Amino acid sequence: MYTYLLMVGLLGSSPALPVQSDVPPTTAEMPERISFLVAFGEEKCREPVGDEIVVCANMPENERYRIPLALRKKERVVTDRSWSSAVEALDSFASDLRPNSCSVNGSNGFTGCTQQLLQQWFAERRGKLRAN
Repeated sequence: MYTYLLMVGLLGSSPALPVQSDVPPTTAEMPERISFLVAFGEEKCREPVGDEIVVCANMPENERYRIPLALRKKERVVTDRSWSSAVEALDSFASDLRPNSCSVNGSNGFTGCTQQLLQQWFAERRGKLRAN
C-alpha cells in the first residue's frame, strides 16, 4: 500500500511531458512514390522526378545475373556422422512411447526389451571390431 501511494505521489508531482501523436502523417505530407533501385557497374541511378524518393544501391557488374547474396545457399557443414546414424539417433529419441520401446510408458512398451539388448550387443561388437 505504501509503495502504491509513493508511486501515485511521484507521478502526480512530475511535470507534464509532451506526448507524440500516434496519428500517421497525412497523404499530403508523404511522397507520391518511393523507388528502390540497384545499379550495376558504371550505370547511373536515375534522378527523382518531383516528390519521388529514389534509393539506389551500386553493385559490381559481375553480380548482374547472379542470385542475390542473401538467397544463395550456405555451405554445408560436414559432420563426422553418416546419415544413417543420424536417422538412427532421431528414431531412438522419437520411439520412447511406441511399441517395441522397452519402457513402462506407452502401449506394448515392454515388447522391445529383447530388441534393445540385441542392438546394444551389436553396437558393442562393432566397437570392439573397430578397436582391433
